[in-house]
Amino acid sequence: MSLTARIGELSPYLRLLRPELYYMDLTLPAASAILASYLATGGLPLLVPFVIAVIGGFAAITSSYVFNDCCDVDIDTINIPDRPLPASRISKNSAMMYAFLLLLIAGAAATYLNPESLAVLFIAAATITIYSIFAKRSTFLSFLPVGISYGLVPIGIWLAFDPAGILKGSDGVILPLPAICFGLMMCVTDWAFTLGGVARDVEGDRQKGAPTMPVTFGIPFTARFVTFWWIVGVIASVIIGWSARLGPVFFAGALASGLWMLAQCFDFIKHPTPERGGALFLNGSNYRAIMFGSMILDVVLCIYLGSYTSILW
Repeated sequence: MSLTARIGELSPYLRLLRPELYYMDLTLPAASAILASYLATGGLPLLVPFVIAVIGGFAAITSSYVFNDCCDVDIDTINIPDRPLPASRISKNSAMMYAFLLLLIAGAAATYLNPESLAVLFIAAATITIYSIFAKRSTFLSFLPVGISYGLVPIGIWLAFDPAGILKGSDGVILPLPAICFGLMMCVTDWAFTLGGVARDVEGDRQKGAPTMPVTFGIPFTARFVTFWWIVGVIASVIIGWSARLGPVFFAGALASGLWMLAQCFDFIKHPTPERGGALFLNGSNYRAIMFGSMILDVVLCIYLGSYTSILW
C-alpha cells in the first residue's frame, strides 16, 4: 500500500497534523534541544525536559497546520479536496478547538521549560496567525511571516536548555552564534519550503483571490526565487556545523542532502509546474529531516567519542 493510501486511512485528527512531515517536525525540536545542551553543558539534555521539549515543539508546529487549514477551507476545497476539512470529515469548530488544544500543550511545555521559551512561543504563534488570517489574502509577501514563525521554533527550544537569562539578569550573551544560524536557516528554508507548497496550490489561490507569489509573478519566477533561498539555507546549515564545531557525520549528511535538495530545485526551474512545486515541498521536508538527523547523530558521537571531532578540527 502506498504512503498516500496509508495516510488517507488515518483519523482526520492525525491527518490534520501532516503525517508526511512528521519526521521533520519531530527532529527539528530534538536537534535544537540536543545541540543547545551539548554546547551549553557538554552533554545530552536530561530525558524528561528533552521529551517535553520535543512534544511541545511538535505541538506548536502542528497547531499552526491545523489553524491554517481552518482559514483555508475554501482554497483547499479546490486544491486538496480530500483533506479532512474540505472533505467534511471534521467540522471547522472541532478543528479550531484542536488547534487551540495543541497550542495549550505547547504553552504548557514552554512554561515548564523556561518562561523565555514561552515568550518566543507567543511571538511565533502571533506571527503565524497574521499569515493565516491576513497576509495570505492580501500580499505576495505572505511567506515572510511563515519563515519568521518557524525560525523562532529552534530559538524557543534552544532557550529551554541554554537560557539567555534576560528574565533573571543577562550575562551579556543572549544567543550563541550556532543558535542564531539555526534560526536563520529555518527562516529562509521555510520561505522556500512554503512557496513550494504555494506553487502546488496556485489554482485555488487564483480562484479565491489570494495574491501569492505564484499567482502574482508565475511559477517560473517562484521556482528561481525558491532555489535562491534553498541555496542560502544549505550554506547556513554548513555555518551551523562550523560554528558549533560539529564532526564529519553532520557535514556529510548536511552536504549530501543539501546537494540533493538543490538538484530538486534546479529540476523545478526546468519544470515549473504545480505538481513539481508540491513534490519540492515534500523534498524540503525530507532534506531538513535528514540534516537534523545527521546533527543529532553527530552530537551523540561528539559526546561519546571525544576525539571524533579532531578529524575536522
